[in-house]
Amino acid sequence: MMDIVDRQTRSRMMAGIRGKDTKPELALRRALHARGFRYRLHAKHVPGRPDLVFPKHHAVVFVHGCFWHRHNGCRYTSTPSTRPEFWQAKFEANVARDATVRAALLESGWRVATVWECALRKPDKVTVSAELLSAWLMSNETTIEIG
Repeated sequence: MMDIVDRQTRSRMMAGIRGKDTKPELALRRALHARGFRYRLHAKHVPGRPDLVFPKHHAVVFVHGCFWHRHNGCRYTSTPSTRPEFWQAKFEANVARDATVRAALLESGWRVATVWECALRKPDKVTVSAELLSAWLMSNETTIEIG
């Protein structure tokens, strides 16, 4: 199937997709900061450069987009009809990288949380996700997935 826009327009659209400071990430950061949690952003010294690093709790949080990181069973996980082979390979590489980074973090003693974009779409969901994450940070559990 042909793309509905020309190459330059598609390139500009794809270049606008952010990897940092996304709306879901900002919403979660605001909610956690309001609860008194302090964190580092995208720490280079931590494998995978997590979105939030809580050194005091030895924990990291990834805010994953459902589309890019393939949230199982989520309605936002779709595959474009244009060049499906390319997209499938890209998504598989993303999921494999996520698993490798998660394993490396757990092996080095970090606690790992994954918060999916769909869990941060509405203000009331952000509040619930922040409460779950707050309780997890204060616990001794090694992993949590919210979404």
